[in-house]
Amino acid sequence: MRANPRPRKSRISPPLLGRNFSAFEALIDNALMPLSLRELILSCAQGASADGTRLRPVLQNAADQGQSLIDAALDSGLVDEDIFFAALAQRCGLELTTQVEPLEGLHNRFAPKLALRHRLYPLALSAKEATLATYNPFDLLGRQALGQELGKRIHWKLATRHQLLQWLHDGYGVGAENFDELLEGREAQADDELRQETTVLDEADEEATVMNFVNQIFRGGLKERATDIHVEPLERDLRIRYRIDGKLIEVPVPPNMRLLQQSLISRLKIMAHLDIAERRLPQDGRINLELDGEPIDVRVATIPSVNGESVALRLLTRKKFDMAALGLDADTEAKFRRLIAAPNGIILITGPTGSGKSTTLYTLLKELNTKERRIVTIEDPVENKLDGIIQIAVKPEIELTFAAGLRSILRGDPNVIMVGEMRDQETVEIAIRGALTGHLVLSTLHTNDAVGGISRLLDMGIEPFMVSSSVRAFQAQRLVRTLCPHCKEEAAVQPAQWQALNCDPIPGRFYRPVGCRHCRGTGFSGRLAIMEICLMTPALSERVNARATAAELKAQALADGMVPMRRYGLLKAAEGITTIDEVLTVTAANEG
Repeated sequence: MRANPRPRKSRISPPLLGRNFSAFEALIDNALMPLSLRELILSCAQGASADGTRLRPVLQNAADQGQSLIDAALDSGLVDEDIFFAALAQRCGLELTTQVEPLEGLHNRFAPKLALRHRLYPLALSAKEATLATYNPFDLLGRQALGQELGKRIHWKLATRHQLLQWLHDGYGVGAENFDELLEGREAQADDELRQETTVLDEADEEATVMNFVNQIFRGGLKERATDIHVEPLERDLRIRYRIDGKLIEVPVPPNMRLLQQSLISRLKIMAHLDIAERRLPQDGRINLELDGEPIDVRVATIPSVNGESVALRLLTRKKFDMAALGLDADTEAKFRRLIAAPNGIILITGPTGSGKSTTLYTLLKELNTKERRIVTIEDPVENKLDGIIQIAVKPEIELTFAAGLRSILRGDPNVIMVGEMRDQETVEIAIRGALTGHLVLSTLHTNDAVGGISRLLDMGIEPFMVSSSVRAFQAQRLVRTLCPHCKEEAAVQPAQWQALNCDPIPGRFYRPVGCRHCRGTGFSGRLAIMEICLMTPALSERVNARATAAELKAQALADGMVPMRRYGLLKAAEGITTIDEVLTVTAANEG
């Protein structure tokens, strides 16, 4: 996230900077006047803006508002960061450092507020000298503040902005700038029980600081594209983790975070309209946020543990559901469009929790959402609000269940019905009745594969002829991580690998993950659904009515043209979108 714009800076002469302003710093200050800095930035313009036509207005606007030209240029995306800082280091005579050894006790040796406010990172500290990294050697106010604060001779090195901000994040942790303010006036209690009793937020300034801390946690999660944030108390610490692309990643936090555990959790519970005094029972709530103009829905779930309350936060951004965003191949997209064009029948999306079923359902609803159709949904809970669609939230406490809501929906003249989940026999029977009376019904099931949906319905007590006559298709899916386009490298697939997969070689270009700054060094960025669609063909209907075994049903579906999920995923790997290992991780051997 961008920092708040700084006020216009005036030129500060060397004498005003105190005894720590060295001749070396004076040289840096005069190495590039604003005009020369602007020319250097323009010389590093990339792509279509290489002539500077798009970049010049950006720099002029930053100069008029007193903002940093370097920040403005990098935020615009029109300047190659590595090329610019290499040129800047050469022009200023500064060493460009790319690696850093974390200092022991960094939080206590160099104030977080000073480092984060002026975006400086200490590389070495001694009694008389300090070596600091910066990406903006022209921040005179920052150097003046350092001279007054440290009382040491300062040696400067240059770092790229991305590297320096990553070092600050890793070294100080999320929310470190506000952390010291929260601890002012507090003394660490040796007794954990006594420490847990002090949870009252009774000071306005402290509450505001806690809110800022919580906002930084949310901002960090959204910046990293996290889908979930977990606040987890440990025996002697508090852990914060983001789930990014399906993987949990621990977030660096300031030391002694446990001291503020109850303040942080109480703030989250207040925001979710939960009972802050109730710590013995699980609670569920919702937070509506707006960060940087973007509305965010947050589902909150608290769980009591032996170390205190754990809080799980599901981040639901207002997605623009679009069929193209699913990354479907032409054949799969055509199948989906034929299915939703039907006037009646049931389409079931299957898969485990966290496999993207809701996203697929909402995308299909978005395609169906026209002025000529009345669409009603019943969900638990309503994860995304769609304009033009009537959405109902399940409320078991007042006996508004899926079955009860579905009965009412059928009396309301809908064209399309979406049921969040087929949980029991009663709900399935009502949905089948709706499909047989001329309604298109969309819903989800928890099964491992598409054909397994048939067995699941039969196990619920549904008659085979009811399944074969009402269900049009079962679709199963999983999510795989997609390769980072900035760093992926082509990799050959050996014949032995195809033999191990029990699969004929697939033509295409395969890639492997490498890792770069754009993907946090993981080699992956984003996720994609791989899927299989089992259509209820006449031949498969006969098998269902005859109560064929699961293996026989699977064989018939394959004979009717179903592409197995593993095969679908390998085709995506052949397109360079994901890797073979990712596909194998989420699919079973018998799916190939």
